[in-house]
Amino acid sequence: MSALLVSQFLQAQNADPRVPAPETKNPEKEKKAPLFGINFSGYVKTDIYFDSRQTYGLRESQFLLYPENEKLDVDGKDINAKANYNILCIQTRLAGTITGPDALGAKTSGYIEAEFFGNINPAINSFRLRHAWVKLSWPRTELLVGQWWHPMFVPECSPATVSFNTGAPFVVFSRNPQIKVTQSIGKIKISLTALSQLDFVSDGPTGTSPKYLRNSVLPELDFQIQYGSKNDRKGTAFMIGAGINFMMLTPRLSSDVIVKNSFDTVINNIVLHQEAIVNSYKTDSKSTALAANIYVKYTLPKLTFKIGAEYGDNNYSYTMIGGYAVKSITDSIKEFVSYTNIRSYAIWGEFHTNGKKWQPGLFVAYGKNLGAGGNLIGPYYARGNNIDYLYRISPRILLNVNKFRFATELEYTVAAYGITGNKGYVFDSKEIGNFRVLIGVYYFF
Repeated sequence: MSALLVSQFLQAQNADPRVPAPETKNPEKEKKAPLFGINFSGYVKTDIYFDSRQTYGLRESQFLLYPENEKLDVDGKDINAKANYNILCIQTRLAGTITGPDALGAKTSGYIEAEFFGNINPAINSFRLRHAWVKLSWPRTELLVGQWWHPMFVPECSPATVSFNTGAPFVVFSRNPQIKVTQSIGKIKISLTALSQLDFVSDGPTGTSPKYLRNSVLPELDFQIQYGSKNDRKGTAFMIGAGINFMMLTPRLSSDVIVKNSFDTVINNIVLHQEAIVNSYKTDSKSTALAANIYVKYTLPKLTFKIGAEYGDNNYSYTMIGGYAVKSITDSIKEFVSYTNIRSYAIWGEFHTNGKKWQPGLFVAYGKNLGAGGNLIGPYYARGNNIDYLYRISPRILLNVNKFRFATELEYTVAAYGITGNKGYVFDSKEIGNFRVLIGVYYFF
């Protein structure tokens, strides 16, 4: 059972350097695990990368999203047009697969995984939790409780890039505490998930935080359906799936209206400070959003093809462009407001060979800001609200030799920056591109 769980996890981590891709075998042989207990695994990894300009991303841009916009000095020179490099080992990872006796007529299992990526930029190099779940598996039903990939990130059909960004911001990239029930009906799997937020959170009036979702009481809800078939004799497999997602945020619990500004007075050479007078009014205005995803994967003996797409009303917490903004003032005295979403979509595709030793591949993607469709007064709680569209072209090649892997990838990412109109649309855009040369060195254990 433990070996099976390890195999399933390795497939789920096709964007991580544990395996070349979910269709190929791990360069190391799976360990024979005890019937009950914990089986440790992981890898040591070093990333060496060069960027042609300044970039926007996470952890010193090791998790690259897109290039920074132009920043012109008084002479008209672009300050951000400066190349840079880095060497980081923060993806080094330790995982534990747990097996135990049956319970409630189901097979039981657990999984924990952590790495040195840190959960915020100042905490880079610190040990942080990635996944932690327990699972009950019956013949046709599965219950997972814990932290795992967001359901719109489909591990079996996600980009197998060398870059740790796994195709973001063109692909949903989020891990969430959740309760997930999956039902199998022949070749069809149906899942319903209730989620909260922790590391991947929404933006709002007081900055990024999970409280906007928590204060709405209703968890984020996701429904997925997947069909899969496999022909072992021909060495082929086919998978198609789609889903829909609902999220509701409560950006503010109160509005604070300044009745009288603060001021200082001087009496007998003594400065007296008078604090501002503020009236607070309880409010519960909501921001609701829908999202949808679809994906297809086709596996041949020597090649694998994948394609996926996602549309969302508010994609900020999925590490994509988009979010929401203030639409109007509904009560000028109490300063109550209404919200509307900054919509976006992305589509991606890739192919790679299924070689055990050498594995070249190519990833391409396109994302588009769809604006709000109505007038906005701001402020914006969104990522990339001044970007009209993005695209990426990323060829790669992997070399696997037993427990060692050497991988290299050229990633060209373009963001079209422009002027944001009063409806959230971006016009007069200019393409800004970045070349990243990435080398990854891995050792599995």
